[in-house]
Parts: sequence; C-alpha cells; structure tokens
Amino acid sequence: MLSRFFLDRPVFAWVIAIVMMVAGGLAIYNLPISQYPPIAPPSIAITAFYPGASAETVENSVTQIIEQKMTGFDRMLYLSATSDSAGTARVELTFAPGTDPDLAWAQVQNKLQLAMASLPEVVQRQGIVVSKSTRNWLLIVGLISEDGSMDGNDLRDYAQSNLQKVLSRVPGVGEVETFGSQYAMRVWLSPDKLTDYQMTVQDVILALRAYNVEVSAGQFGGTPAMKGQSLNAPIIVQNLLKTPEEFAAVPIRTNPDGSVVRIKDVGRTELGAERYDAQAYYNGKPSGAMAIRQAAGANALDTANAIRAKLKEMSPYFPPGMKIVYPYDTTPFTRVAIEEVVKTLFEAVVLVFLVMWLFLGNLRATLIPTIAVPVVILGTFAMLGLFGFSINMLTMFAMVLAIGLLVDDAIVVVENVERIMSEEGLSPREATAKSMDQITSALIGIGLVLSAVFGPMAFFGGSTGVIYRQFSVTIIAAMLLSVVVALILTPVLCASLLKPVAKGHEAAETGFFLLRPFFLWFDRIFSRTRDVYLRLVGDSLRKKLRYLLIYVVVVAAMGFLFHRMPTSYLPDEDQGILLVQAMLPPNATLEQTERVLDVVREHFLQGEAEAVDSCLTVGGVSFSGMGQNAGLAWVRLKDWEQRHRPDLRVWAVAGRAMMAFSQIRNAMVFAFPPPSVIELGMGIGFDFQLLDRGGQGHANLMAARNQLLGMAAQESRLMRVRPNGLEDIPEYRID
Repeated sequence: MLSRFFLDRPVFAWVIAIVMMVAGGLAIYNLPISQYPPIAPPSIAITAFYPGASAETVENSVTQIIEQKMTGFDRMLYLSATSDSAGTARVELTFAPGTDPDLAWAQVQNKLQLAMASLPEVVQRQGIVVSKSTRNWLLIVGLISEDGSMDGNDLRDYAQSNLQKVLSRVPGVGEVETFGSQYAMRVWLSPDKLTDYQMTVQDVILALRAYNVEVSAGQFGGTPAMKGQSLNAPIIVQNLLKTPEEFAAVPIRTNPDGSVVRIKDVGRTELGAERYDAQAYYNGKPSGAMAIRQAAGANALDTANAIRAKLKEMSPYFPPGMKIVYPYDTTPFTRVAIEEVVKTLFEAVVLVFLVMWLFLGNLRATLIPTIAVPVVILGTFAMLGLFGFSINMLTMFAMVLAIGLLVDDAIVVVENVERIMSEEGLSPREATAKSMDQITSALIGIGLVLSAVFGPMAFFGGSTGVIYRQFSVTIIAAMLLSVVVALILTPVLCASLLKPVAKGHEAAETGFFLLRPFFLWFDRIFSRTRDVYLRLVGDSLRKKLRYLLIYVVVVAAMGFLFHRMPTSYLPDEDQGILLVQAMLPPNATLEQTERVLDVVREHFLQGEAEAVDSCLTVGGVSFSGMGQNAGLAWVRLKDWEQRHRPDLRVWAVAGRAMMAFSQIRNAMVFAFPPPSVIELGMGIGFDFQLLDRGGQGHANLMAARNQLLGMAAQESRLMRVRPNGLEDIPEYRID
C-alpha cells in the first residue's frame, strides 16, 4: 500500500514534500500577477490619419477600403470601425479567445498591404499603424512643469518627440497615444496675396517639397580618384530647413523680369504645434499626456511596472522643472486587491490552526494538518505555473476556499490515528498503518467527488469560461494535492510527531498543561451540545412529516431569495478612479469644451477635496474618437485608507458629481467608475450597437438610435443612458 511504502521510507516522503514546496516557491517568483485572467478576447487595431478630411471623407476613402480587405481571417469574431472629423480612422478586429496575437497581427498586416495602393497618397505618407493592443487604456502618463518654464506645447512636444517611441518599446505596451502633437513649422498663407500673384496653395506645397529635402552631396577624393589624391572627406551641405526665416525665404516662382516670389511675400511662417485639436490640463496646469494601451495577452502589472521603471531611468535627463505624474492608473487597485486576498489567505491558515487546536486539544496533532497546508498551497502554485495561469483574484479566492477543504484530509488521518491509539493502545506507527488501511479509499473518494463537483466549470465557453476555468482548476489541483499529501506526508508526520498514549485516554488530556483545563471544559460543553443534537435527530426521525415540511419551506425560501438577488458579470469595486465624459452640441468649439471641463475640474478639486487627489482634463477627445465638442476627465481619488466614510466612496462621489453636472447648460456630462474588467469597456452596465442591415442610410440609423435612447431614458431600471459615440456635426459645402 502507498502509505505503508512511505512509512518505511519517511525521508522519501519529506523529499517529495520539499520538491513540491521548492517548485511552488519558484512558481510564485515567476508567475505574473493580475486582477483577473485575460478575459477580453485579443484584438488588433489599425489606425490611419487623413489630415483635414471630414468624417464622411475618411469613411469613404480610408475606412471602407481597409474594411473591404479585412476578410478571410482565422477565428475572427467581429470587426468595428470609427471615423471622426479630426481625420482619424480606426479599425479594430476582435478574435476568439485563445488566438495568438502575433499570428493575428501578421495576418492583418498582410491584408492591409492589399489595401495600401487604394488609399489616398497623403494617408500613405502619414503611415498606418497596426497594433496588437487592448481597446482601453492601461494608464495615462502626464508631464507637468512645476516651475512654469514649459507651456503646454513644450510638454506635448517633449512627450511625442522624446518619450512616445521609448515607451512604445517597453515590453507589454501595445500602443502609446499622445494627446496633442509635437512642434512643426506652420505656414500661414494670405488668400488675397495668393490671388494677387495668381498662385494656389499647391504651388507653395510643391516649392516646400522641392527645397526642404535631404541631399546626398558625396565626398572629396572618392574612389576612383586621380593619382596623387591627398584628401578624402564627406561633403556636408545644408539640407532640411530649420528656422522660420529659412522657410520664409523659400522661392515659389521666378517671374520673367527676374524677380522672385517667396513664401514671405504671400504669408508668414512660425514655429507652433502640428495640431491644436487636444488640450490637456493636470489640476489646472498645462500638461502633456500620453495614454498607454497594453498589448494583447500582456500582464498589466508587469507592463505598468516596466513603464514606471523606464521613466524613472530617463528622469535625470528631463528638462529642469518637468515632472512625471500618473493621473490614471488601473494597477494600484489590483495590487491592493491581491494583497488583501493574500492577507486573507494567511488569516485563514491561522484560523484553521486555532480551530483544529480547539477541537483536537493536542498541539502535536494540530501541527500535522498545519504543516500540510503550506505544502499543498505551494504545490498548487506550481500547478498554476504548469497550466500557464497567473496569480489573480480568482486563483487566490480558490485557494482561500480550498484551505478549509484541504485540511480535512489531514484531520481525518490524524483523528483516526488518535482514535485507534486510544481504543487499542497501539504505538503511533502501528496506529498510523492500521488507520491508513481503513481510510485510504475514503480519502481518494473524497478527492474525486470534490473534483467532480468543480470540474465542469473548467469546460465553460467564452469569457465566462475564462473566469471559472482558473477558479476550477485551482481548487481541483489543491484537492488532489491534499489527497496526495494525506497519503504520503501526513502518515509520516503522525508516526513521527504523535506520542504513545495509554488506552482510553482523552485528547484534551494530552494538551499543553496550562491550557488543559480549558480544553477539558470545552470538551464537556461540546459533548452536551452533541447530546442535544442527537436528541433533535431522534425527534426528526420520529416526526418525519413535520421536518420534511420545514425542509420544503427552506428550499422554497432559498429559491425565492435566489431569484430576488441581483446578478452581475463581476462585482463592481471602488477602484479609486472616476471617469468623466463631456459632450457638447455639434459645432461647439474647443474653447467652449474647455470651459465645461473647467467646471468639472473645479467641482472635484474644490467641492470634493476630501476624496479627490488629482484631475486630468483633456478637451477634444472622447472614448469614441476626437472632436472639438467632446472632452474627458480622469479623476484619481485618494488612497482607500483615507476614504473610510461611505460618503467618500467612488459611488457617492460619482452621484454628487452627476447632480452638480446636471446644472451645466448646453452640455451632457457623465461621471462613472470604470468597470471591473477594463479591457471589456470603459463603463459599467452594458452597451450595444445598432447595425444598418437594410441599407436605410446614416440619417435613418441616427434617428433610430435617438428614438431608442429616448425610450431607454424613460425606463426606471436604467440610469446614465448615453450615446456611445460622437454626434454628427453639420458641415458646410463650398462649391
């Protein structure tokens, strides 16, 4: 028998236990840490930019062309695309869970090459980005000038010129988006002067392309050279123009009389931002902000830590007065949540130890199941590494739940050994051997039954399956390892640690002598409670119908309460972050949007100073694209330890903010916490999209959407109903 084999070879049993613990320790060191397993399916995003184009033009000349080529992929679930008035087209392809992101990226890249020739030339020159990133942002990095030596344009230029490419190469980063742009040479042309000189904008563009070029000037003394050549050196000539004066002096046309028309004759040049379509402010100060998306399949905590480490490494080279801030970061809550679960895990071990000591009344007997607990837990971590899982909320919850179950096997062994020693007066080794002969099959049966209970969860499909699979496999691994330890290590511990006792002894009599009176008193109380229970059992056997009716009532009440309890995909948590979205009427300007965001910022920094730590506002940006009539704010709340009161929790802060923002005229402002799984969306609740399958046209589709929103707003079970996208903006057509 297995147990007798290891009773004769106790060192072998200890070696197996030590190997399990070492493997688990190495796994803990190498396992990634995340809040949840990768629930969101992998996605590939294609981003293109068409400067100066309207949303309709981008849709017709860029987005649709790319969409038409995105066919024939393996395991693609669906495709979505957006086109905005800022000239940005974004096509996102979502693949089935388990798809290799690298393979999907390569397939999308190959298909995109087929569409390149059909895209406008200016779009091709701008470049098209294909990224394997999640749809939502992992964190936002902000740049501020503490001494005011750098304005917003300086900070945004530094972010895009010096940080964006560096952070894009950090492992786990899928995409880095800068709110704003770098510096560029701006040429302001006078239509009247162009008309006087009979010129067009295209003439100016051609002149700039002709004179602002890189020139290969060659070298002195290049081979083959004349005999006796004594000098060899490369030749450097002035290539790209750098200053506004140099651009202003570029000739556009030479007239027949020899005079030259230059750019300064038809306009002026200055150094300014390439685009002014987004403005960021951190606590009211101008800021440069970068939103970072993690790569599909990457670990959020590892990626965030790598980003912070890279920025810390670069900080000595920052301009004087510039500081890095993190107004939006989804990882602190994950760290705190995992730490709390680990704390609960240790508390559970301590409670299990105390309960076992209370009922067994013998410190030596209590130590045996207690030693088995870390062996099984560390072995379970090794199994997590073997299956490619991570340390997350679900696997840790499974371990907390399993602690109470995994000690049962060891307790059964110890209790049976003590019973045999007490009834038959055998030595610990003899009693252990006899005990294992009696209960080995029962231990194996218990483990298999529990595994059969949790096993079906591992075969659920979709994102629900991802959640329950890791939970299920963790519990099953802990249960099976518990049986293994109960058959291998626990008998060795019983034979080694338990002392021989006289026949007919009581467990409490072997306890620590100072606590022996307490254990004897507890045994008497427990015996009386057991007697009362046995009388109730006898009464229930005599009055079967009465207790059967009580049982039916309990089951009915349980079913009623089950249907009355609210349901959710995952519990909503106070993550210490609040998101704010502002939508103004169509054709509203960025200046008007900034005024609304000023009200938002003032409310949080002054009206909610007790709960709010910082506020980043960005005008001209929304979750669905860019537009001057849209704006976002990321509000970071203070640490949870500073917000113990219920009125400082995220839900209370969001509720007061919604009441305050309802007073803002000509703007819809919504404040809401982020969802539990940030990769699945930017808000709690649910969203859906209308599809124009009948070809009714955009106008009819928007009318149907508005009608649906109006009906949903009247529904009492719904709140914060809002459109998930930018509103149509009236356009002016020039003939």
